Amino acid sequence: MNDNLVKISGKVTIITGAATGLGAATARMMSEAGAKVLINHMNGQESLARAVTEECASDSLCYAGDITNDDDCKAIVQAAYEHWGHVDILINNAGINKFVDHFDLDGLSPEDFINMYQVNVIGAFLMIRAVTPIMKEQGAGIVVNVSSAAGLAGGGSSVAYAASKGAINTMTKSLGRALAPEIRVNAVCPAFINTPLFDKCLGHMPEEKKNKWLTEIEDSTPLKRGSSADIIAKSILFLASDLSENVTGQLLNCDGGTLLGEYKPYFAPDQKK
Repeated sequence: MNDNLVKISGKVTIITGAATGLGAATARMMSEAGAKVLINHMNGQESLARAVTEECASDSLCYAGDITNDDDCKAIVQAAYEHWGHVDILINNAGINKFVDHFDLDGLSPEDFINMYQVNVIGAFLMIRAVTPIMKEQGAGIVVNVSSAAGLAGGGSSVAYAASKGAINTMTKSLGRALAPEIRVNAVCPAFINTPLFDKCLGHMPEEKKNKWLTEIEDSTPLKRGSSADIIAKSILFLASDLSENVTGQLLNCDGGTLLGEYKPYFAPDQKK
């Protein structure tokens, strides 16, 4: 990684939900690029978070905190500020999910919607609000929200999940406008990512069926590949760096072309003129 190009060395970065999956991959990648990383995690994930800090190439810190609690959000930001003296980047990665077929309207309860909005939307908002005074005072800051292609297409794991990601997409645009010019706010919108979260959600599925399902997902994308945590972390790194210095309020659709769908020619090969 060329630090002179990425211009992220020494930047203090808070990553929520970073003990596993995409958050952990992003922490390792940001650290490799020279950023100082606070790895936020839920209570009970201390050992996982410590393992991530040990894999980081630069100065890192783990900190437990519930992003749905306003006081915890302020404490997370304060911990980073007291440790390093500034906070430059916030990556809102923490999120929850539930697999329910979109035709199964009875498969979702009001509590499912509330829980997903509480973490996926309100938690992200509380973290942004907590870090805004420091970034405004510094005169610069970057927020990257981890959204989903589900919020663009109305597809994905469940209606509630897609709706929550649609909400964070709108919030990204609203705050990109409201917090400018000091703070840039953008979002990445990946499609399916093969992480421990999905292993947990698909735990009931036989291994052979799960592997077949994953292969079908890869084959259905124009790029003919799935998205790993490391691939999506590169898109996050782009939005968190000066490479995207003129970008705010934008949704980076990094789904391998999933929303484009496969190309269907108008004519059979022997009918082309």
